[in-house]
Amino acid sequence: MSPSNKSILPSPWDRFLAELDGLLREQVHVHCIGGFVVSLFYGRPLPTGDVDYFAVIPYASVDDLQAWAGPDSTLAKKYKLHFHHFPAISLPEDYETRLSEMYPGRFKNLHLYAPGPYDLILSKLERNSQKDRDDVAFLAESLHLSPEVLRECYQKELRPYLANEGRHDLTLELWLDVCFEGHQLKP
Repeated sequence: MSPSNKSILPSPWDRFLAELDGLLREQVHVHCIGGFVVSLFYGRPLPTGDVDYFAVIPYASVDDLQAWAGPDSTLAKKYKLHFHHFPAISLPEDYETRLSEMYPGRFKNLHLYAPGPYDLILSKLERNSQKDRDDVAFLAESLHLSPEVLRECYQKELRPYLANEGRHDLTLELWLDVCFEGHQLKP
């Protein structure tokens, strides 16, 4: 699924990210998650003030990202935007193979990547807040996602690595019932 607004970078995000890009001394690849991806890559009309991210390559760049663009940084104070590292989030196996660069060619050293929509949905499974459920419903409806594909991805690529499968099984079934209304589910 390809989002329709993937090249749009609204203000002040454009200036914030450009200024951060100018501070980076090497190529930095950031695997983003959360509301930043749902809003700026997949088009949910909901403002967000941070870039949640799971992984950075090279990993040593995490310290630079947090120093230059973390919640207490000069850039954060200037733009009211910031980067937030979430290193302990669960993503499906091989999610990296389904990443899409969000703004290819836009920055010299900063490369932001969005997970595929099913991977993004499953990254929200543990927290299961109302905002997460709203994001899942938006993605399911706007991208015409298949509940069967979501269930299969969960069963094969995430569930085997979870500590509390029963809780996550129930959350997934809730999401399939509520967020994928109108779709026929196969047991």
